Amino acid sequence: MHFTSEQRLDDGVLEREFTLGEIPGTLWTRESAAPLPLILMAHNNGLPKGEARLVARARQSAAYGYAVAAIDAPGCGDRPRSAADERARADLRRAMQAGEPVDEIFESFIGPLVEKTVPEWQTALDALLALPEIGGPVGYAGWTAVGIRLAVAEPRIAAAGFFAGGYVPRAQREEARQITIPLLFLLQWDDEGNPRQRALDLFDAFGTEEKTLHANMGGHTGTPWFEVDDGNRFFGRHLK
Repeated sequence: MHFTSEQRLDDGVLEREFTLGEIPGTLWTRESAAPLPLILMAHNNGLPKGEARLVARARQSAAYGYAVAAIDAPGCGDRPRSAADERARADLRRAMQAGEPVDEIFESFIGPLVEKTVPEWQTALDALLALPEIGGPVGYAGWTAVGIRLAVAEPRIAAAGFFAGGYVPRAQREEARQITIPLLFLLQWDDEGNPRQRALDLFDAFGTEEKTLHANMGGHTGTPWFEVDDGNRFFGRHLK
């Protein structure tokens, strides 16, 4: 892991950019006498680690006393996209805007992206836990499809918060039954990009007995800010 820049923000949080091979990432921490628990924060497909909503959540969680890390998934943020990726994204946007079925387009695009992204998160996790200021336990917050696979494949994940979840590849819907860690599931009731019933069915499928559903009125980007505080309290119960 190579740190390329750092700045102390006005809330006292230290923000550091890093690279790990081809993987770009950001780490947010605050000063602490003891090693910090870690939250891996993943945005939904295609959005960069520097997206304003993710950065705001990360800074808030860091201020609560967590180390928070985000990386750009393959083809996301500033990472290069293949011509096939660009076509798949365009086809998905067009189908959703036209109200056409998107399942097969979604499977052909998101399924392989999950397969490529999860090993990169595991590589990043290895490097992050080797830092003296980070001691675990580890939580995950964000992109549901990646989070399901990571929670199943990675025993170091102790708790997870998933966002939306209406569109999740079939493989991850099956894997959801294997999840046994504590889970907080956020749902926007009128999310135009995530069918409500599919999200509810997915919540029902999770194998853990310690799962909580938070549903709020509004569209995809309308999640109330208090959910960030509730998420930090959720992680506080399981990571501290």
